[in-house]
Amino acid sequence: MNNRATYLPYLALAAVCIIWGTTYLALRIAVLHFPPFLFTALRQTIAGLLLLGMVMAIVKPLWPSRDHIIRQAIGGFFMISLGNGLVAWAEMHIPSGIAAIICSIMPVMVILINLSINREERPTIPIFLGVLIGLIGIVMIFGEHVSEFSKSEYLLGIIMTVLAVLSWAAGSIWIKKYPNDTNPFVNAGLQLFFGGLFLFPVSLVFDDLSQVRWSGEAFYSLLYLIAFGSIIAYASYMYALKKLPMTIVSLYAYVNPLVAVVLGWLILDEKLNMKIWFAILITVAGIYIVNRGYQLRSLWKAQFSK
Repeated sequence: MNNRATYLPYLALAAVCIIWGTTYLALRIAVLHFPPFLFTALRQTIAGLLLLGMVMAIVKPLWPSRDHIIRQAIGGFFMISLGNGLVAWAEMHIPSGIAAIICSIMPVMVILINLSINREERPTIPIFLGVLIGLIGIVMIFGEHVSEFSKSEYLLGIIMTVLAVLSWAAGSIWIKKYPNDTNPFVNAGLQLFFGGLFLFPVSLVFDDLSQVRWSGEAFYSLLYLIAFGSIIAYASYMYALKKLPMTIVSLYAYVNPLVAVVLGWLILDEKLNMKIWFAILITVAGIYIVNRGYQLRSLWKAQFSK
């Protein structure tokens, strides 16, 4: 039983690593055929209701307090409404692989936000070095798409994806800040539901609703993203986030872009060559160095405090 409890969080994290790598492709296919904010709103509210219904029917946990629900709704706003919603919009204009690579900087965002919150802490040399290496890798990747920057939509898609990553990191820190004994799957369901709900008015303002047409691509993408991208992977993410340190959970960002880039190349014929592979490896190396530097810093502080 103890072994099972030990391995389950890591199995959940492995599911996140693989499944979320595939969602960039599914989302890209969907938003080319359906308004992005409305698509994300439908996806996440349906997924949230289904997940809550299943948990309540099977586990029968106590319903959380109003304050707890509000905290989860706030987390859902940052992680789902802004995090998922902005990426969905951006993928109308940028390749799925590029979106995934930008999203891979999430662990760096988490660490930088943590450092800015804790004013007494200062970034170490490995953290500085890792950020610099990661940025070099991303610049190299963009160098292979330099002609695209003449398009204002492409540039705006890049900016929106960076804002989405920042929002997701902030939401993850917000959720981690309030540890509790509430069922993590209930939390995931609440975040999905409220995050999707907040996007309906956004859709009314920013989506071109005259383009609402249910195609096979949009419908099957919606089913896949509800079942795998939201219910299975997001619930697994919340479970891993509760059981494992944030720096460990954020390692999923190393695997996601590799899966997304390969799938985008295979299925949508997105650009992929040896230079891009080399740039991805540099980016991932930078993220690793930042994480490792932060972990070593934490270990040093713990030993020094003794």
